[in-house]
Amino acid sequence: MDTSPLPALIAAAEGGDPAAAQALFSNLYDELRRLARRELSRGGGNVALGATTLLHEAYLDMSARAGASFPDRARFMAYAARVMRGLVVDFARQRRAQKRGGQFELTPMATDVGQPGVDDRQLSAVSDALDELATVEPALAEVVDLKFFCGFSFGEIAAMRGVSERTVQRNWEKARIYLHRAISGDLPL
Repeated sequence: MDTSPLPALIAAAEGGDPAAAQALFSNLYDELRRLARRELSRGGGNVALGATTLLHEAYLDMSARAGASFPDRARFMAYAARVMRGLVVDFARQRRAQKRGGQFELTPMATDVGQPGVDDRQLSAVSDALDELATVEPALAEVVDLKFFCGFSFGEIAAMRGVSERTVQRNWEKARIYLHRAISGDLPL
């Protein structure tokens, strides 16, 4: 594990240094793995991916993208959460497409008793609404990524963004209202 300070690693990785990108990933591995587990648990156990697989797929996806900018830890984690969310949604869409056209349907054995399943269409709708919010109000979408997908508290988000906790709470409420309206069909996507 590299002992370089995180901001220096982020800057070097952003500058195209592959060793710095690897060191950054290594330094944040445990937190990213926790994030992957959270993302998979939101699917209600319907996604047949493991946290390690999701994390490694996200790493491959992130390392292949040119021009991604991570000025700080919060934006890096929010970006990682978006990539993982995209991979989970893509996997769910692909699985749904296979079910529609395939001869056989694989039925997973329920191992998570008590966890309600999330419909793949709902997961897709939430993802689409959040992507639309990111184009309209990127700051609100970032708050959702940091709070919902990364699991940061309002206080932590406020400290990362240099604003008051109340401002973050207001942004959270605005984002929730927008997403609710978008998903329920009140707003065109």
